[in-house]
Amino acid sequence: MNDISTDRVNAYTYDEIAVGQEEAFQVTVTEQMMAQFLQITGDVNPLHLDAAYAATRQYADKVVYGMLSSSFFSTLAGVYLPGKYSLIHSVESKFLRPVYVGDELTVSGTVKEKEDAYRMLILNLLIRNQKGEKVVKGSMQIKVLDTAHEQEAK
Repeated sequence: MNDISTDRVNAYTYDEIAVGQEEAFQVTVTEQMMAQFLQITGDVNPLHLDAAYAATRQYADKVVYGMLSSSFFSTLAGVYLPGKYSLIHSVESKFLRPVYVGDELTVSGTVKEKEDAYRMLILNLLIRNQKGEKVVKGSMQIKVLDTAHEQEAK
């Protein structure tokens, strides 16, 4: 997932997407991701940085930032469903279980609804850990951008 290449970006148009369509990918959370998230956000809450402190709160280790886990929903929309033509309008996340460094996450989205008037998709979102446990669930509204200008440019 760390190689930055637009070759693997899906390019579903609005008409190609069907209710019930699903896309998913896997990612392993690393210490580097945690450090980068800390650098970007400045969130120094000890629950995310100090395993001893996390243990006093009955967690097995430092807890991965919830918003880091949810950030993979951006990848889901921008790379997988719909991909190239996505414009996220809203994301709602609910954190169900803690995520830890080293967890392998499966991030998935299923098209729940299409709103033709706005070319909008409503996706049900889910992240499971390597044990199959649900760790994050949510929903997302994504506008599928018009591709007409690309056809004219060719």
